[in-house]
Amino acid sequence: MGITAFLIHYFTLIISATGYPGIALLMALESMVAPVPSEAVMPFTGFLLYEHKMALIGIIIASTLGSIIGSLISYYIGMYGGRAIVRKWGKFLLLNEHHLDLTEKFFSRYGDKTIFFSRFIPVVRHFISIPAGVGEMKVWKFTVYTAVGAAIWNSFLMYVGYYLGSNWESIRKYSEIIDMVIVAMIVAAVVYFFVRRRKAVLPPENPS
Repeated sequence: MGITAFLIHYFTLIISATGYPGIALLMALESMVAPVPSEAVMPFTGFLLYEHKMALIGIIIASTLGSIIGSLISYYIGMYGGRAIVRKWGKFLLLNEHHLDLTEKFFSRYGDKTIFFSRFIPVVRHFISIPAGVGEMKVWKFTVYTAVGAAIWNSFLMYVGYYLGSNWESIRKYSEIIDMVIVAMIVAAVVYFFVRRRKAVLPPENPS
């Protein structure tokens, strides 16, 4: 059994045993730096909806509330831990002080938009709340954008699980492909940005 199949197996056991609180718990962990991908959680809730074992509104409320709680925990860790926590634990969170400098500048200009769109970006959504807290983004705005983005993304995955019915696990292979495409697009965008910036700062060549 691979790691993904292993995680899905235990995620489904948790949800089956605890119901809505289990959904909230897993989505809270998903919104923090934890190996709990929403693609391995929410489709199963759609299957349970398909089987009439859970209610639509209950799934949406539980998953969104969990995402908000997990994101706020990371947000306050970033806010009150600040640079000290980045220096000590940043390497485990894929962050360092250089990243912190960049995110502080980034959030001062694009913070609200970043929090919303990060819910749809693999990997990024797991730790984006920490630099938001470090950058002291307004908590009400952070919460609103997190709630809206998480509700849309979680509902989409739930709907896919509902649509696939008993074949809900097949979303895993498609989500992995989508994730790779998105990551490739992000890498391409970053490369393009730095190439453009490098050309802008380099002095023009003297004519011979």
